[in-house]
Amino acid sequence: MTNHAQPVLTVRKAEQRGRADFGWLDSRHSFSFGDYYDPAHMGFRALRVINEDRVTGGAGFPTHPHRDMEIFSYVLDGALAHRDSLGNERILRPGQVQLMSAGSGVTHSEYNPDPDTATHFLQIWIQPRAKGLPPGYTEWHPDPARADEAKVLIISPDGRDGSATIQQDACVYRIRLTAGSAATHHLPEGRGLWLQVMRGRVSLQGIALVAGDGAASESPGTFTIAADESAEALLFDLA
Repeated sequence: MTNHAQPVLTVRKAEQRGRADFGWLDSRHSFSFGDYYDPAHMGFRALRVINEDRVTGGAGFPTHPHRDMEIFSYVLDGALAHRDSLGNERILRPGQVQLMSAGSGVTHSEYNPDPDTATHFLQIWIQPRAKGLPPGYTEWHPDPARADEAKVLIISPDGRDGSATIQQDACVYRIRLTAGSAATHHLPEGRGLWLQVMRGRVSLQGIALVAGDGAASESPGTFTIAADESAEALLFDLA
């Protein structure tokens, strides 16, 4: 007899996240970060940090070091200027992704280059497959021809389909839905799924989620993300 049990979901509500407000930076932490420590929320599999950051005009993070972490930013509004010790200098716009493999060590800065407009972005850290890897940098830019696709691969271990390359068995998808549309994702046995809602409202397996909410599952099967209004999310498929 086939088992059609509903996948088990754990929801991380937006209002339950940690918060740091420095004036120039308003940051919401899905997992423990900085001065926010919650032993019940230390990450999910290799996913270690999801910070939703808002940076005031002209402000930003000065040059600082990292090592042994895959760090990427997804810009929602405004612009994000990146500079690192590998020689990369970029300004990212909404919908674009930069991924820095800190590896054996790298320094970088991130700031809002527009003095009059706030930058709204997600800063995400994923633990790499090994320590001491060579540092690296990669990007993903949306293809205008695929702008209306409900589910697009933006990060993968092998860089397929033009995705940014990560040093971990992890795939990240951009979910972009219009009212009444849906996307599906099949999660194989032994893997974990995390959905982070960035805009709008969606339902995951019928459970309502709003912007800032996250939901996790380690139940194999097919998941359906549906929207009754325009919505945008990131879906993580993790070893």
